[in-house]
Amino acid sequence: MMEIAYQPRIDSEIESLVERINPPSVCVDNDSDPNCTLVKVDSANKYGILLDMVQVLADLDLVISKSYISSDGDWFMDVFHVTDQLGNKLTDRSLILYIQQAICYSRKGGITKEMQSNLKREVQQRHVSTEHTAFEITGIDRPGLLSEISAVLSDIGCHVTAAVAWTHHERAAMVIYLEDGFNGGPIIDPIRKAQVKDHLDIVMEAHQRVGDESRVVVSVVEAKGAPVGWAHTERRLHELMYAERDYENCFGCDCCSGDRCDALWRGRCERIHVAIEACNGYSMVSVKCRDRPKLLFDTVCALKELQFVVFHAVAGARGSTAEQEYFIRKKNGCTLETEGQRERLRHCLVAAISRRASRGFKLDVRTKNKMGLLSDVTRTVRENGLSITRAEMSTQGENAVGSFYVAGVSGGEKDANAVEAVVRELHGVVVSAVRTVGMVSTRLGSSSDVEEENRAKSSIGRLLWSKLERLSTSIRR
Repeated sequence: MMEIAYQPRIDSEIESLVERINPPSVCVDNDSDPNCTLVKVDSANKYGILLDMVQVLADLDLVISKSYISSDGDWFMDVFHVTDQLGNKLTDRSLILYIQQAICYSRKGGITKEMQSNLKREVQQRHVSTEHTAFEITGIDRPGLLSEISAVLSDIGCHVTAAVAWTHHERAAMVIYLEDGFNGGPIIDPIRKAQVKDHLDIVMEAHQRVGDESRVVVSVVEAKGAPVGWAHTERRLHELMYAERDYENCFGCDCCSGDRCDALWRGRCERIHVAIEACNGYSMVSVKCRDRPKLLFDTVCALKELQFVVFHAVAGARGSTAEQEYFIRKKNGCTLETEGQRERLRHCLVAAISRRASRGFKLDVRTKNKMGLLSDVTRTVRENGLSITRAEMSTQGENAVGSFYVAGVSGGEKDANAVEAVVRELHGVVVSAVRTVGMVSTRLGSSSDVEEENRAKSSIGRLLWSKLERLSTSIRR
């Protein structure tokens, strides 16, 4: 028999009053654990608050090595064990203050520019700004797609100030921020916006198969600076990919369960393990896979997108393997009753984790910001026979920084040679290349290496191999 749950309707004004009476308490503790900083949050419960908190930590590129979540009833208590990317505890007072303020303000409408200016480090811009016009693009992926889009934008006088692009299961989703390359500032004229959209539509519709669909949408920015229906770029990309149904036929490890997969615990299984079962009035979801940055954000984001409420959870890592366990119900209070419902959730979680998987090579780019930069970089990648699987670029003052994940068709040393050719051909652009496989990275070289060798009139250096230190610590047993 289907379980039917009834929940009382809570007026938004009453909910706001409860928050004012019981404001969030955020404690940043550097004394309890010798290896990491504990971020403890106590507050009145609210749907979606877990994702907001994880988002704050993810945007700071902090490593969440362990987390304990409990939010049954009207109150929640969460603990996050965090370090910086080098495995150090958080000691910067401005960073600690920012975390405390940002977690509280994430409930009240967002993080202010004043809070960011007080932080003595750069926070990656992941929100739509009133200074730029945002376009979201979805459709079937193909080699050179981002290059074609950026070339068209450059040709019609649009300056790309930031862009994030994901590809997964032959689908592509992008959020691109533009300003008028001739006059500067956002593109306000409706006719000009329509012109840009028409050009992007032509690019997306080219080479389409019968039945394929693409979508180009201009986001509308309100006067207060918050775009309609938008909150966060990466959250929006998850939503776009989900709308593209990239989760269909997205299977995890089908040879065994995560508990019995010896290859997983030995670090040799690249598949994602998701198990779902009923447990004391909840649906218990267990996720096991290779550990990587922002894994917790991606899984929590998927659960939020599917209208699930996380009541209890624990997440951490053992060696190179991440373990997450969630006790959830639907927002209406129901659990997963049918195998079809459980199978759909499994597919969606596997897809959410896979979208950010790193394979092939990573190109880190830093140079002076200029119009047409994204077109130059992506064209060079395409001309050397490589495809961009994921990309992120933004501006920091007068400079532009970006990361491009590229892969070739052949694999092996031929792709490595193509990557080295890209590094050499991007004149005036500081580029470093890293081979990425799971949590292991291998540096191939950089444009500064090439310039130094040219001055010495020597040949291209050999490949330099070095393993990076793990980004998260193991769960102590």
